[in-house]
Amino acid sequence: MKITHAFRFEAAHWLPHVPPTHRCRNMHGHTYRAEVTLSGKVRDDGMVADFYELEAAMMPVLAQLDHATLNEVMENPTAENIAAWIAERLALPQLASVRVYENPDCWAEWERER
Repeated sequence: MKITHAFRFEAAHWLPHVPPTHRCRNMHGHTYRAEVTLSGKVRDDGMVADFYELEAAMMPVLAQLDHATLNEVMENPTAENIAAWIAERLALPQLASVRVYENPDCWAEWERER
């Protein structure tokens, strides 16, 4: 069974490793959506995990990202690197994936290796 909780944050960034003519080389912002998925057996209480506990684990992570310049948080803030950065900071043994959307049509997804 899997459960997913979605979170939103606002942040600015630029991509330092793209060519100088690439539009994302310039500072710009996104309304990001991060989806955190946990996977496991359903417990006796009927849940894989408590959504409240997942939210509590994510709040300190979001505090570092929301209304931040992501280049000050990580060296190369691509959607892929943001998803991995979030996953590294969540101490959740049931963490299955982190999906980060830069817009409704583009996302990157980190998945736990099996």
